[in-house]
Amino acid sequence: MRDAVGSFVGWPSDLIFPDAETPTRPTHKVGKGISRRIESVASQKEVPGRKLKSAAKDIPTTSGTKSQIMMRLKKMVDESDIMHGAIRSIDFDEGVFGAAHFEIIAKEDIQQLFEHDELGIAVIHTYIWYTYVTLMRGTELCNRFNFIAASRINATLITKNPTSVKNDLVDRFMAAGDNTTPSLYFLPFNSGNGGHWVLVAMDLTRLIVYYLDSLSGDWSKYPSMKKTVDAAIIKFRSKKNYRNRKDITWVRVQCPQQNNSVDCGFFVLRFMRDIIALNRIDIPKMYFEEYKSYSRAHLDEMKDELCQFIVDQRII
Repeated sequence: MRDAVGSFVGWPSDLIFPDAETPTRPTHKVGKGISRRIESVASQKEVPGRKLKSAAKDIPTTSGTKSQIMMRLKKMVDESDIMHGAIRSIDFDEGVFGAAHFEIIAKEDIQQLFEHDELGIAVIHTYIWYTYVTLMRGTELCNRFNFIAASRINATLITKNPTSVKNDLVDRFMAAGDNTTPSLYFLPFNSGNGGHWVLVAMDLTRLIVYYLDSLSGDWSKYPSMKKTVDAAIIKFRSKKNYRNRKDITWVRVQCPQQNNSVDCGFFVLRFMRDIIALNRIDIPKMYFEEYKSYSRAHLDEMKDELCQFIVDQRII
């Protein structure tokens, strides 16, 4: 797999940041007519979250075909200035990552959905935003599930400055407020070297870290990640004056496995989606009975959800 982080947008030369994993917010227009800023429609009005489809509901097989909503979005993209190098800068609700966050969307990101390609960070984050708006916002689920931006915590950044990454994690934990009741923090973690995505789900109350990898192996593949996560949890609990009653327990969840070299990002998104839809803080070691495996139809369903969301939010 190629490096999924930072490799998914064909940037103009003056948008390239050689020492950063992901670009920071541009402070001026990039080139002539390239940067087109839009406001998030969702952020303008808080509305109660609505439930996703029933977690156990059968999903019709659509593998190998493009749905009507995907074809509609493709037509919109083909007729827009994105096809000629324009980008979109989108503001997320602050509740998504616990602080102000924006995302850059370009043609290459949308094409990952159309072509069922390896997912980059922009698509990962945008689907997380969709999940927050659709399922969580305005409900008690906001107190049970939290997201950590993959652009702040990944293998490349840990290698460069592990202390800074640890402190970013602690700040995210602190931003959530009350952590005395069980909740999960979702970290879509990218390996940086090869671009593989895994999901790290942290329960700070019970000191349990769930590790979900759609390929074989466990967290020992990423020792610096585990060290950083453990250090951040311990520092957070110290700042909150919580006693560390026991050691942090890592659990390798026997989750669905991918059968190709491109689906890891889709699987990570599906893991988060289903855990939230089932409203489960405790993730069974053998995963959920409802989802012992994921078919292509399960992944196509997520692509349709995101295509519809992009259309509804008037991102293009």
